[in-house]
Amino acid sequence: MIYIARICIFLVLFTLAAPLFAGSAKIYVWRNEQGVLVFSDSPKPGAEEVEVKEPNTVKSNIDTSILDIKPKVIQEEYQVSITQPENNATVRDNTGSVYVSGRIQPVFKRGLKIQLYLDDQPYEKPQTHSMFVLRNVDRGEHQIKMALLSDKGKVIATSSPVTFYMHRVSVNKAN
Repeated sequence: MIYIARICIFLVLFTLAAPLFAGSAKIYVWRNEQGVLVFSDSPKPGAEEVEVKEPNTVKSNIDTSILDIKPKVIQEEYQVSITQPENNATVRDNTGSVYVSGRIQPVFKRGLKIQLYLDDQPYEKPQTHSMFVLRNVDRGEHQIKMALLSDKGKVIATSSPVTFYMHRVSVNKAN
């Protein structure tokens, strides 16, 4: 009795779902070894094709042709700027240390790296944050800039160059 009820429920559900599959594939029916009806979209020897009537369709009364359904490509235009030291600043440090920090806009995402350049030469390796410490910088005028690198190493954005002057006290005495 329960077995027959299950078959009836299956047939009712299949009848309700059949219009959904009508346009996409053919449906076949056969009985398995236990005598249960089996419905499938794959033919089997002895299976009969189920005739599916035209599916019910409802047409909308709203004109969707004016909608822009193309996905929008978001252009991420990054901007890099050096916030410390300021342009034309004098750094007074006898050890020659300079603290450099930068700002990346709009958002610093995972996979991006920053390369610092000191006098047009890469300073150490690219890193995942925008704070650097330059060590043992010689006296005189220097220029720094930052480059934002993609995960593939391509330069996405660069900062404007910043000039700073390193002032280190000399212990040379005049005779």
